[in-house]
Amino acid sequence: MNALRQSYYFLIHTNLLIAGAAMAQCALTYLFFNVPFDYAMIAIEGSATLVLYNFSLLLSRPKDPSKSIYKRTRWVFKNEWVLWLNSLIAILILGYSVFYIHFYSLLFLGAIGLFSIAYSFPVFPYQGKKVGLRQLPAMKIFHIALVWTLSSVCLPAFELFLNDVHIDSHRLVLLFALKFIFLLICTLPFDIRDIKQDSYYHLKTIPNIIGAQRAIRLCYMLLGLHSFFVALTIFPLPLKLGILSTNFLIGITLRTVVFRNADRYHNAYLLDFALVVQFIMVFFAFRLFD
Repeated sequence: MNALRQSYYFLIHTNLLIAGAAMAQCALTYLFFNVPFDYAMIAIEGSATLVLYNFSLLLSRPKDPSKSIYKRTRWVFKNEWVLWLNSLIAILILGYSVFYIHFYSLLFLGAIGLFSIAYSFPVFPYQGKKVGLRQLPAMKIFHIALVWTLSSVCLPAFELFLNDVHIDSHRLVLLFALKFIFLLICTLPFDIRDIKQDSYYHLKTIPNIIGAQRAIRLCYMLLGLHSFFVALTIFPLPLKLGILSTNFLIGITLRTVVFRNADRYHNAYLLDFALVVQFIMVFFAFRLFD
């Protein structure tokens, strides 16, 4: 059990979990459209995410990481070479993989990257000064969900279009909407967990605006809404079963672990695991009904 816990922490601290989640969500798009996996695109998704999250973490280095109240911060900067090493490997994989996608897809990826950077950079006018998207009221969660939806749904779909693979526009819009809601569900618990920290930095997240308890209820409402829409769609049965099974597991996890032990910082990262679990559940559901 201790080894499993240490592995869990290692995946979180090194950002390998979030990179794996990005790859899983990208791969899910290919299952959705019933087309072969584009392994170059999946590799780009994971490596680009890893580099982005690593450098965001490194740029936020506190003056004395050893005195941080967060275990992750203390571990990361005590073992900083690990992040530099996996960043180097990710850059090499990214550099190799981009030669296997279209140039226009690369431009699209760059645009998503710039939009992602806008999260922190002061480019938007607000109350007489320039701020990043994270400082705009309630925008933090929607920005994260939109970036992830653009990269995991629109980017692979755009590459398929460039490869003359027919993509039904109605199904694409439907997938975009459902993925966006699902990512809101997986992101909101982090804002609930960080409500005190965000208040200290004057960030007006949804939990800061409506309160933690209402935000928790909102999370359950979104989960129910997502499940309802999935059940009503014309998706193949294996896809429905995989997604609905994941939603059921998420609901149990939120109720018994994440929201019950909100003071345990690492519990919220189980929602990152949910992004991987969703792909696994759908993948095996298709194999079961094949």
